[in-house]
Amino acid sequence: MERLCHDPVIGDYILVKSKRVSRISIRVSPVKGVVVTIPYWAPYRLGSAFLAVRRNWVAACLKKQEDMRQKAVFEGKMPSPDTDLEALVASLRKEAKAYLPHRLAFWAERYGFEYGKVFIKHNLSNWGSCSAKKNINLNLNLMRLDEPLRDYVMLHELCHLRHPNHGPAFHTLLDTLCRDALGKPARELEKEVKSYRLI
Repeated sequence: MERLCHDPVIGDYILVKSKRVSRISIRVSPVKGVVVTIPYWAPYRLGSAFLAVRRNWVAACLKKQEDMRQKAVFEGKMPSPDTDLEALVASLRKEAKAYLPHRLAFWAERYGFEYGKVFIKHNLSNWGSCSAKKNINLNLNLMRLDEPLRDYVMLHELCHLRHPNHGPAFHTLLDTLCRDALGKPARELEKEVKSYRLI
């Protein structure tokens, strides 16, 4: 159960009742905003009171996220606030469908990977994923990245075909391929990718 509320300092926030929690918590998300989760049995006013106590902390988190967003816009890692996101997503989807499957096939052939289908998706949770059926999902946002970073994400997902986890064997294989194909260690490329925000 969710309820949209308003705080005079924080602004709008969401109160969520959950049967899976036993205590009140606050999450400040760049996507969902401020979310206060309370036990299912607790009255909503307890969540609001808890937010009031933590107001300064929440305000500081929001400011930090806004500063990071402004920096990302300045560096070209995020579109500006006046960007037509719907048109941008449509353009990225078209580019992604034309480019990503062919590039993925290139790396798969070079390093001997076999996969099922390729899907181009738009989500805010990851840059790519590999399913148990060996299908690979690639985020259309990859078209916003420089080519070496796009390649890193594709190599990352291809490595999951052999190692469906993030254990030592996976990281060893990924790092070997990144150094060979892109001339950089995997951790350095991963750090660069994380400096971009999904939209």
